[in-house]
Amino acid sequence: MRALTWQGTMKVRVDEVPDPVLQDATDAIIRVTSTAICGSDLHLYDVLGPFLDKGDVLGHEPMGIVEEVGSGVTSLSVGDRVVIPFVIACGFCYMCQKGLTTQCETTQNRKSGTGASLYGYTELYGSVPGGQAELLRVPFADFNALKVGTELPDERYLFLSDILPTAWQGVQYCELPEGGVLAVLGLGPVGQFASRIGKYLGHRVIAVDPVPERRAMAERHGIETFDLTDDIADRLREATEGRGPDAVVDAVGMEAHGNPVAAFGQFATGLLPDALAKKAAETVGVDRLAAMMLAFDVVKRGGTVSLSGVYAGAADPVPFMTIFDKGITLKMGQCNVHRWLDELLPLAEDPADPLGIDDLVTHQVPLEDAARMYDVFKKKEDGCIKVVLKP
Repeated sequence: MRALTWQGTMKVRVDEVPDPVLQDATDAIIRVTSTAICGSDLHLYDVLGPFLDKGDVLGHEPMGIVEEVGSGVTSLSVGDRVVIPFVIACGFCYMCQKGLTTQCETTQNRKSGTGASLYGYTELYGSVPGGQAELLRVPFADFNALKVGTELPDERYLFLSDILPTAWQGVQYCELPEGGVLAVLGLGPVGQFASRIGKYLGHRVIAVDPVPERRAMAERHGIETFDLTDDIADRLREATEGRGPDAVVDAVGMEAHGNPVAAFGQFATGLLPDALAKKAAETVGVDRLAAMMLAFDVVKRGGTVSLSGVYAGAADPVPFMTIFDKGITLKMGQCNVHRWLDELLPLAEDPADPLGIDDLVTHQVPLEDAARMYDVFKKKEDGCIKVVLKP
């Protein structure tokens, strides 16, 4: 089959790789009909390379048609149309029963000290082949393949794999008061959805992003937007009676603008031999923290900061004095996708499209164009906000 493979720092390409096969009775094989490039994939592109091997298949936002099922699969049949959550969980362990599928005790990666396995996301999370490919093996398929209808286009369902539940969880973690003010930092795909979700739930939403096209997209959905200026903290306070927003969703993560020293350190680490790079990342690795620091600065006293953007630094300098003094609640983590699907599926299928799902994809291209689109997405060129690949 054809699949997008990692070849080195900022080097990916579509190659011919072996087709996946059933390994366990509870597996299924799907033929991928749509798969997306996620902002988290960009961390693999230029930061987390030391934890990848040349030839690893990337991607964790797929959907498709069931081609084959193992003898232990009971809820799926060949021909079913399914969305695949990026988290691989068993559905029956203690953590899964608590709704914490990212901490699944069956697929948890104890050797690396990390949570549940993820598709296409480094040896830290199981080195599981990803979904930017023609075919995908789905472990524990009864739990990890969401059966969907056949009438609506893929894009109405595809984002249930990751970014829609990630945004939903990010806003839910804010525990906003009725009619509260939500600030969203970053208007990439997760930030776009977090903003719309906040608006849908009845809150005032203010979003910050330096890219005009991203601000314009958010404004189409009734979101107030600000450019990322040097005085943005003061401007956000001025817009909220001097107190700051009730909660902030950081939808940016480890590669925020405005941290040139950390950016150089991340890039340099990626160029080291793997053994040295891994050691550096696990001991002295730091993230670009501008977005997180802004969140702590502007959130009102007693407010909440919800981290949806990915962070991976082992030695990040976090301002605990500010967090403690302001009484900030901090919530974060990979999205427990399965927990939110029952709430989100009806919204995805609603003809009124209350979350604006139809207005997100800016680029839809064949899988063969994936390498070029990684570069375009990384550089925020050509108005690129969300890329969907068609294998």
